Amino acid sequence: MTEPIVDAAPAIDFDLKSLPKVSLHDHLDGGLRPATIIELAEAVGHTLPSTDPVALGQWFRESADSGSLVRYLETFDHTVAVMQTYDGLFRVAKEFVEDLANDGVVYGEVRWAPEQHLQKGLSLDEAVEAVQDGLEAGVEAVSESGREIQVGQLITAMRHADRGQEIAELAVRHRNKGAVGFDIAGAEDGFLPSRFKDSFTYLAQHNFPATVHAGEAAGLDSIQSALVDGRALRLGHGVRIAEDIMVEFDDDDDAGDTVGLVTLGDLSSWIRDRGIALEICPSSNLQTGAIAAFGDGIESHPLDMLYQLGFNVTINTDNRLMSGVTLTDEFNLLVETFDYDLDDLLELTLNAAEASFLPLEEKEALVEYINDAYANLG
Repeated sequence: MTEPIVDAAPAIDFDLKSLPKVSLHDHLDGGLRPATIIELAEAVGHTLPSTDPVALGQWFRESADSGSLVRYLETFDHTVAVMQTYDGLFRVAKEFVEDLANDGVVYGEVRWAPEQHLQKGLSLDEAVEAVQDGLEAGVEAVSESGREIQVGQLITAMRHADRGQEIAELAVRHRNKGAVGFDIAGAEDGFLPSRFKDSFTYLAQHNFPATVHAGEAAGLDSIQSALVDGRALRLGHGVRIAEDIMVEFDDDDDAGDTVGLVTLGDLSSWIRDRGIALEICPSSNLQTGAIAAFGDGIESHPLDMLYQLGFNVTINTDNRLMSGVTLTDEFNLLVETFDYDLDDLLELTLNAAEASFLPLEEKEALVEYINDAYANLG
């Protein structure tokens, strides 16, 4: 299918922090406060690169900003190390919710891999319960401050390990106790979703939704496997679907402009035409090299092309600690880079709300809340 690329909307001058936001792709072990890491590390005897909160935060950002997903993932050795007890998981989860709410997030799905948090004797179920207790405490604290937020857990299996079936069963076991979906994460290249085919079949048999990391460190084969083997309703990142889109530029003699003609391949057409959501994380994609094939800077990120072409684009942070960003920062980045206006931000937010793993009635209420909030801006 061939379509023209149109110009982006005009920029805005507005404080975006107060806008209601929806966060679909945000890792629990990637959103800790540096001061919390230091306190928890001291309690469990874990050595950190620095015990100064500012310096430690800077270390995480510099280590993550390497252009390598492998190096990016190494930073999690320190966060995971302090999340091995009930108290550690509870505190991190509670603060995670509070930090989301402080950034204007009204609905968030928190993804994490329980299998990585068993070193101090917790069982898988105990780890999930600890996080759920923390999330609920965070929601209550936010409510007491006069605001509202709703959160759910995305129970994640590590794709290099062999516990997919066990984690899928864990997720289903907690479906009415905080778990809203399933994911696989970790090193993508060389570990196709097909490794977990039986686990995804189990989830489908139990009508439990899945989002799959695909199209970040690996390309179209990974995305295809996420859809076929993983039955993915959303794609974690998914940005490399742009590799299945051909752009040809021709001079428009009448207008004196250059016109871009876009041809979608079968896979990209399938994803766009069926509204499969892309959980795009702009800053993280730049840091991990996910968009290296398209250019060196954020202006080369294909998210704007995907958005203009009608893909179901959602905007997320991935790991707020490592990338040093909030969802407000990411929205500001889009405004500055692509001249997005409030209508664009509203559409991206509604995309996320409608792609959430909420029940239909709650999803409709969330959409109405967001629309009303934007309408009240005048």
